[in-house]
Amino acid sequence: MSAPVIDRAGRARDAVSREAWAEAYALLHACDRHPDQALTAEDLAALSDAAWWSGHLDESVAARLRAHSAHVAAGDHRAAGMAAWWLHYEYAGLGRPAVAAGWLHRARHHLDGLPPCPEQSFLAWTDAEEATARGDGGAALSATARMTRLAEGSGSPDLLALSRQAASAALLAQGRRAEGLALLDEAMCAAEAGELSGVFTGWLYCLALTQCMESADFGRAVEWTRTAMEWCATTDGGDNPFRGVCRAHRVEVLDLLGEWTAAEEEARQACREVPVDCLEAAAASYLAAGDVQRRQGRLDEAARSYTHAHELGRLPQPGLALLRLAQGHADAAAAGLRLALACQDARQGPLARARLLAASTEVSLAVGAVRDAAGAAAELDALAGDVPLLRALADTASGAVALAGSPEEALPVLRRALDGWLRLRVPYEAAQTRMLVAAGDRAAGDEEAARLELAFARDAFERLGATPDARRAAALLSAAARRRLPGGLTAREAEVLRLVAGGATNKGVARALVISEHTVARHLNNVFAKLGVSSRSAATAYAYAHGLV
Repeated sequence: MSAPVIDRAGRARDAVSREAWAEAYALLHACDRHPDQALTAEDLAALSDAAWWSGHLDESVAARLRAHSAHVAAGDHRAAGMAAWWLHYEYAGLGRPAVAAGWLHRARHHLDGLPPCPEQSFLAWTDAEEATARGDGGAALSATARMTRLAEGSGSPDLLALSRQAASAALLAQGRRAEGLALLDEAMCAAEAGELSGVFTGWLYCLALTQCMESADFGRAVEWTRTAMEWCATTDGGDNPFRGVCRAHRVEVLDLLGEWTAAEEEARQACREVPVDCLEAAAASYLAAGDVQRRQGRLDEAARSYTHAHELGRLPQPGLALLRLAQGHADAAAAGLRLALACQDARQGPLARARLLAASTEVSLAVGAVRDAAGAAAELDALAGDVPLLRALADTASGAVALAGSPEEALPVLRRALDGWLRLRVPYEAAQTRMLVAAGDRAAGDEEAARLELAFARDAFERLGATPDARRAAALLSAAARRRLPGGLTAREAEVLRLVAGGATNKGVARALVISEHTVARHLNNVFAKLGVSSRSAATAYAYAHGLV
């Protein structure tokens, strides 16, 4: 081998040790094409890693196949098993499940029966994920316990952090939220502290962000999407196959935070960056962009975004149903949501179902199907527990249903929902809830409170660019101004005054309005104070003079 080739191979190995993947790929690729160069099995594995990081997935698989053959020829079952597991992982990502299953079987063939070794951790991880997918929580926890023992025995920070994440996922799938999130926090500390290799850091960010959004842990999602994007930006040469996936999660967070311009720009960028083996992330970005466009009144653009999401394998609900509702096709919206709820994959987590149920409540109320709305709201309430994001969704839905029948019962629930959205700093949903609170205030006779809520909602919609909602709030404000009563009277006080002016006694007013005589007396005292009168006859004269009777 000539000196330049030897030097190139040495520089390639140094680049691999520094995780300078673009440099390593160029050097190893050049070595591999040299007629006097025969890459070792370790060099071939490094070439596969470098090709994967550089976006050359077919070359990565080809190099890994050669590495596996070299390890088999050398009788190194541990290394061959690791190569086989990686081939299983890559073929699964490329959408070839049968080939992936074959390589997983081969990995087991190499590694089963060997003394405990770090490579077996990956088989335990796969076992845990498969058990979770089929709903076998006991088997999932058993597999993660085996993975943790192997990781601890290996002394590898990478494997230990990944084993904690895997255990976290198994616990969350069983509803053991506090335990699962505590383990996830511990795993993420290692990633954020820079203690892990690149691929494990990327895995942890992608897996943790998915877990946070699926379990509706909005606080962690906000924090970790920011640090994930900061990590992606530091990757040597700007290449990072995890960037598009992390950015897709960032889009969902920006959408909820009301940073819609940034969310739409990030969605477009994510669709360009997402590797071909992670197209579900691109679908999620199209879906989030469609939601922004729909709420801004750009309905044709929203329809195209939802179509792209559907094309990539993501059912675009509940966004598509809410688009149909905005277009006046309420029956189509209801049908789409019924199908989505019936066919939903339980593995998608509680937030996905909560959003479908919230939309189902809204659409059912729009078509007058109050019983259906109540059923959806009740399921959502049971699902929410004490998770802040889910609780705000559930309270909003329950309050909207109650508003259709008993405004006085609805108001405490709606005000709790509004407080939840404000604490989460989710402005669009907060403004939508203010609209419901205003309706409740108005029904209860408090026109002043209703006008304040409508004004706050209108201002929030205008800041967001939610033009249709802003126009609706402005129209309701104008109507409220036209309904403004003289003397600062509330609607309820005006009702009491009209009945008194018509000759009704306190008992008659109470019977007519289905309230107590004590409440009638309190309203009359307020009327006298506001109008500056001291008798029923003077109040009656005021009512006739100002057209209240």
